[in-house]
Amino acid sequence: MPSTLIEVRRRYTESEEVAIIDAVHDALVAAFQIPPGDKHVRLLSHEPHRFSYSPGLTNPERYTLVTIDCFAGRSVPAKRNLYREIVTRLEDLGIPSGHITILLRESALENWGVRGGQAACDIDLGFDVNV
Repeated sequence: MPSTLIEVRRRYTESEEVAIIDAVHDALVAAFQIPPGDKHVRLLSHEPHRFSYSPGLTNPERYTLVTIDCFAGRSVPAKRNLYREIVTRLEDLGIPSGHITILLRESALENWGVRGGQAACDIDLGFDVNV
């Protein structure tokens, strides 16, 4: 059950925001094989002056940062696949690939309180973390 935050430097329409959220979530489903209903994705739109970017971007207003907090255990190939999936899906929405940064932060299962305050290591998650 990754928890994901997408940060952008411009306002999008409601339908564009939903499409961005769905694109990142669908990438997680494809690459990490999480259940489709396990959707914990937020989108935060910053005023451009409050969100710096790397110099040299051709469309700095399209800079997008995707931060994913997840359980530890995914393989390097699964992570590479996730990065490709996210970039491909966001590119389809007009966000240039060179304008996307992805930060993956992993935590041990015992560091997540889920389903009524239980440690994630104590319950059946319903999916395999080791993909």
